[in-house]
Amino acid sequence: MADAVFRLENSWEPVEGDPCGRFVFTLVNLSGNAISGFKLAYTSLTRIKDSEEARCENAVFLRRNANFHQYQPADGFVLAPGEGWRFTVAPLWRPARHRTDGAKSAYLTLADGTHVPVSVDDTLLCGRPAEPAPVLMPKGEAREPFSLLPWPVSANLVAGDTVPVALYPADGATLSEKQALFAVGSLYRRLFQIGHQPFSLVPAHAGKAIRFAEDKSLVAEGFTLSFGEEIVLSYGDAAGRQYGLTALAHLLHGARLDPKTFRFPASGSIADHPRYSWRGCHLDVSRQFYPAADIARLIDIMAWMRLNIFHWHLSDDEAWRLEIKAYPTLTTLGVLRGPDEPMLPQLGNGAEPVGGFYTQEDVKAIVAHAAALHVEIVPEVDIPGHSTAMLVALPELVDGQEAPDSYRSVQGYPNNALNPAIDLTYQVLGKVFDEMVALFPSKLIHIGGDEVAANTWMASPLARKLMEQEGIEGTFGLQSYFMKRIQAMLAERGRKLAGWDEVSHGGGVDPDGTLLMAWQKPEVGVELAKQGYDVVMTPGQAYYLDMVQDEAFQEPGASWAGTVPPKHSYTYEAVGEFPEELKPRMRGVQACIWSEHFLNRDYFNHLVFPRLGAIAEAAWTPKDNKDWMRFAAISPLMPKL
Repeated sequence: MADAVFRLENSWEPVEGDPCGRFVFTLVNLSGNAISGFKLAYTSLTRIKDSEEARCENAVFLRRNANFHQYQPADGFVLAPGEGWRFTVAPLWRPARHRTDGAKSAYLTLADGTHVPVSVDDTLLCGRPAEPAPVLMPKGEAREPFSLLPWPVSANLVAGDTVPVALYPADGATLSEKQALFAVGSLYRRLFQIGHQPFSLVPAHAGKAIRFAEDKSLVAEGFTLSFGEEIVLSYGDAAGRQYGLTALAHLLHGARLDPKTFRFPASGSIADHPRYSWRGCHLDVSRQFYPAADIARLIDIMAWMRLNIFHWHLSDDEAWRLEIKAYPTLTTLGVLRGPDEPMLPQLGNGAEPVGGFYTQEDVKAIVAHAAALHVEIVPEVDIPGHSTAMLVALPELVDGQEAPDSYRSVQGYPNNALNPAIDLTYQVLGKVFDEMVALFPSKLIHIGGDEVAANTWMASPLARKLMEQEGIEGTFGLQSYFMKRIQAMLAERGRKLAGWDEVSHGGGVDPDGTLLMAWQKPEVGVELAKQGYDVVMTPGQAYYLDMVQDEAFQEPGASWAGTVPPKHSYTYEAVGEFPEELKPRMRGVQACIWSEHFLNRDYFNHLVFPRLGAIAEAAWTPKDNKDWMRFAAISPLMPKL
């Protein structure tokens, strides 16, 4: 049966009296052989409720693990060649609203135990008429004919009639200035492989010279550009010098690619510096694995847009992606998903096992690559929740007296949280942190802290004993106890704690030096600042790039935080809710790329761009200088993954 071909058609339909509706599946046998005694598994973000509630017509529900679902037909059923097996699935936790809400992958387990791939595509929504693809971006209008993204603090420019062949260092440029010019030229070459190099290290015919001028009076990351017979780039530090050169490359790139819209300045000046010190982009590599080359390219794109923090989400329920030499099973058992692997398939996985992790040599190379571009990498291992992969790899961290399914996590995994009452947990994490601090120079280590279910650990005798000894109340009191110990462990290693906003629950941690990310809703950021925490604003309602961009059903993405069109990401003012006295606590903003829906490169580019550029401009450009129509005109020139 190795050459068998099967197709799973899937749709969602409304059900009277049930606002969540149901799925309708039809497995079509396109092979030349009849099959019986088989099981069908699929993965879907729209999950069925627990087995005792399952209402399936013409199928037997077997099991669910997070987003993994498995069914079988009635005994004796035979699926003949060319025929279909139709069945329905209910009750669901929520209705399907978009085409990516249905099955993302599927496979069959045949009677002899072999696993066979099943073709599946995005779901259909019954009862919805055919809709044209939504228009997400207007054509835009460049009221000033210059391609700069993000737009500067001040730009008083006069357009020229010619475009320089190349820009080159004037006489007297230092070695470090030439190296900086070469570095930005290399960045351009990586991002635009057929683009004409903007820089030359020697004088170029019909080119223009850049005279460098170090000016320590400029703010960190700031620069000025003066245009005339030659270009004068003044900078206060190496980051400002890079950003000034990047701005020149932007101007030249736009003038070359779209000369009807954009020009290169003949005269005038730019004075620029960032609005926020934290201009971040997060990437979840647990749900889907991104090879090291993709990570490096994303960092290149960030540098092109003057984003300076890469938040690397290295572990979650689905996989642990960072090599830890003290615990090799983290990247053997803790990354493998498949029908016969330590972890079941999840979103987008089928019959073939999948893995993938970053070796420490990979990490060293990526950290060095980012540092050369003035991008700081903040690593995250998500604890105590979202730890299924870690517990699969290190089962000794589980309280053996606790029922294996004593609670379900927010994401549907059974018992996915590290137990604060097990001393070995802290020994293991200490060794993990030792290796992390040797790999990542950032003073921050992000430890997650999000989405611990309200009844977590309540069935653990060890946790109950700890609560009695320490006078701790409930799950979030235990989480606070855990986080305070983790904070102390990081301090011993010269590091500060970063986390999601739930770190503040149950008494929280010492806010001094702690950075929390407000993701659930904007007003959480203000509450965190009132408690004394420094805050990065990354609300799902504006800055989560896995959210759908339009209400049309064929628009891919999640929708729990609502619809997030590019214009909303661009115009949202993260600091707007903060009282004046709390604004210093607001460190900046960050895009978050959660990877449940990113099953291929096209999905990634569709959902991330142009919204990543919109957030980059929100992070850099003063509010009064933002211009949605200008952004819409420039954003098509931006690189993609």
